[in-house]
Amino acid sequence: MFDVQRVRQDFPILQRQVHGKPLVYLDNAATSQKPRSVVDALVRYYETTNANIHRGIHVLAEEATAQYEAARAKVARFIGARSPGEIIFVRNTTEAINLAARTWAQATLRPGDEIVVTEAEHHSNLVPWQLVARQTGARIRAIPITDDGVLDMDAARQIIGDQTRLVAIAHMSNVLGTIHPIKELTRLAHARGARILLDGAQSIPHLPVDVSDLDCDFLAFSGHKMLGPTGVGVLYAKSELLASLEPLYGGGGMIREVWIDEATWAEAPERFEAGTPNVADVIALGAAIDYLESIGMDTIREHEIRLTGYALDALSNIPGVRLFGPADLQQRGGVVSFYCGDVHPHDVSTVVDQEGVAIRAGHHCCQPLMRRLGVPATARASFYLYNLPEEVDALARALNRVKEIFAGVGA
Repeated sequence: MFDVQRVRQDFPILQRQVHGKPLVYLDNAATSQKPRSVVDALVRYYETTNANIHRGIHVLAEEATAQYEAARAKVARFIGARSPGEIIFVRNTTEAINLAARTWAQATLRPGDEIVVTEAEHHSNLVPWQLVARQTGARIRAIPITDDGVLDMDAARQIIGDQTRLVAIAHMSNVLGTIHPIKELTRLAHARGARILLDGAQSIPHLPVDVSDLDCDFLAFSGHKMLGPTGVGVLYAKSELLASLEPLYGGGGMIREVWIDEATWAEAPERFEAGTPNVADVIALGAAIDYLESIGMDTIREHEIRLTGYALDALSNIPGVRLFGPADLQQRGGVVSFYCGDVHPHDVSTVVDQEGVAIRAGHHCCQPLMRRLGVPATARASFYLYNLPEEVDALARALNRVKEIFAGVGA
């Protein structure tokens, strides 16, 4: 049996209070908290191993290099990549998507080509493609979202066509919690000769993901949403794609040989990791993966399904609360977005915070989706392996407090 109380003991921050009340942290889609083992990995690196990697032949450099490359191998295993060479370390999901856009897409797309996204995309999976489309003459098309928060697959089959060169889609929506049918989308894309890129920022921390099974061409995700530190992310790309790409950044570490007027490049992934990398945070990301694997991604997923169902039931019983996203728990992750009567989500979040409950409020970097939903913003509770049903109860009580304070608003 999964012991959440035991897990919570591994997270020091969960012991603190906010406004004199126990912290209830329900903002995991924005960033997750860190277990002691991840914090210790950072401290241990700086206290015992701190050195630059790959070229030093002294003990510290060799230890740092070994730990850094061990973390790359852990990431590859965790997502089912065929080789550690398919793993490129970057700062975050945003940089990973931009790297794919500025290397593969900018070199590949031509006027009239199409990039297919969805109405539910995070700005980080829209704006990079807008920039590339402007420079290459490609255009962007969006698959609509149905009223119940899932992808309109009939429309997808019409939109993904002979002009499609890339399908760029979030594996899981950061607003609706919707888990999109990636394998079917991949088949549609590949049948048209297109590539598919997954924004895995919300899926990788919460679901078992195997890129070989999904057959995606690119996958981007961040360490800080999966118990790791900020400042480290990953771009996975199939090795045959990486072999053909020019580097985005030039400098130390990404070269084979350099002359005054020309240079040749290292093999991937070093070709795409110019300069001194974020060694400490990469190693700590490896520790985060160790922690997740010690519990099991299937276990985490099952826990979040139960908790999300509990939250949907609890919030649906509060008059005036409008919930977004699919009703089928198998189609959604641990994200519950809602609108509370005529009270702006920012005001909701402020009152809820006074009760010690941390949620997110705003457009969640998804302004096109907010327009589709017909709201200026939403409040969002998002769960992880350390959250409890009692914390959902605390959120429900806080929302009832919101109703008391704003009684009569909009009447």
